[in-house]
Order: sequence, then structure tokens, then C-alpha cells
Amino acid sequence: MAKLEICCFGIECAQVAQEYGADRIELCSGAADGGLTPSYGYLKLASEKLHIPVHPIIRPRGGDFCYNTNEFEVICEDLRMVKEMGFPGAVIGILDTEGRIDIDRMAVLMEIATGMNITFHRAFDMCVNPLLAFEQLKSLGVARILTSGQQQNAELGLPLLKELNEKSIEINGPVIMAGAGVRLANLSKFMEIGLVELHSSAGKSVPSSMSYRKAGVTMASNSENDEFTHYCVDGPTVEAMKDFISITEKISA
Repeated sequence: MAKLEICCFGIECAQVAQEYGADRIELCSGAADGGLTPSYGYLKLASEKLHIPVHPIIRPRGGDFCYNTNEFEVICEDLRMVKEMGFPGAVIGILDTEGRIDIDRMAVLMEIATGMNITFHRAFDMCVNPLLAFEQLKSLGVARILTSGQQQNAELGLPLLKELNEKSIEINGPVIMAGAGVRLANLSKFMEIGLVELHSSAGKSVPSSMSYRKAGVTMASNSENDEFTHYCVDGPTVEAMKDFISITEKISA
């Protein structure tokens, strides 16, 4: 059956995703930045409370995927920590200044991660030549590529996703996992082109539990952000997506 990975920005969200049938968790912090390395506390609780595979993202900051020496050292140390804590996989990605896969640094990370299942994240969608990048990631031993098909959302990126998936099947390359805007309403489009892994936040905005709400003060640099809501996984949506995958595969079998 096609696998459904759920992006989670907290332990409670991950527990909900697990309860409602997710196959794997991408554990992150920093939702506003699109996903950053979770703290040691998050990682420790995840290892204790979750029994499905958890792949933490290793990303020290938001923005681009070209890192200076100190940032790369942080990535290496965080990856070592995640491996030592027993996580079966991790989510990483590094580009050079020209928008190409940083082969030398990725090789260092893959050496550190020996024995782990590695996903190259959506840095892939910022690279200059996706077909060459695919070949390079195959040679590095990356297990899968999380991608929107180099578009703002994966539905717009369907043509490249289809091409990459066909190439993956042909040469036994990294699994192509669609992510960015993958939801119940468009799930069939990704299954129709043969994708066997899908990535979704399957979430909703939920209100803060605070009754007192200080007006005129914000913690975010973007003043439009609402301090009194947060995004979390919606269990019934995860369940509905898994049911849809199961039914669709039975019909097509």
C-alpha cells in the first residue's frame, strides 16, 4: 500500500497522526520556517511515545539551503545525535551557491547516517537541474526525495513528479514522495501517476487555550501572524486519506 507520511510540528500532533493511521512521521519544529530541527526534548519524547517510524528533519535555520561552515557543523552534530538516539531515518538537504546538490557535504552526511533511511527534502525544489540532481542523489544512496515537482505546490508539479517517478522505477532510484499541498481532495492525482509515497500536513488551525489575550504585542516578525492559533494534525483527515489510498488500490488491483 502507498505510504502516507505526516509532517508534525509537535509530539501531540505526531501522536494524533499515529493514532489515525499515518505510516511515518516527519518531525519538525519551526512551522513558520517550513520545518527546522526539533529540540532534544521533542526527540526524546518522540522516541518514547511513538512506535511508527519517525524521521526528524535536520535543518538549522529557515531560508535557503546553502550553509556556511558553522551551520554545516551543526547539521553534522544534529544528525549524529538523531542517529545515536535510534531514529531509523532523517530528512536532510544541502545545495551549493549555484543551486546544485552539494555532493561533498552530502557525502559526509551520508557517511554519518550509515544504516539510516535518508530523505532529501524540498531543497530539491530549489535546485537548478532536477534530473541531474536525481542521478546524484541516487549515487549518494538517498532513499527518497520529497518534492513538489519544483512548483509552489505538488499539484502544479505533477508533470515533473511523473517523469521523476518513471525514472525512479526504471533505474531503481530514490522513491519520489510528493509534498506541498497534498490533501484528500487531490490525492487521486498523485496516485494516478503511480506515486507510492505521499507527504501531507493533514492539518487544521486550532485556537489557543488561553483566555487572556494581550492585544498589540506579537512574538513573530510577521505582525500578521496570530499568536493565539496554531496548526496541528487533524486525525480524521489522516484516517480519510489512508482509507482513500486503501480503497483506490483495491479498485485498481
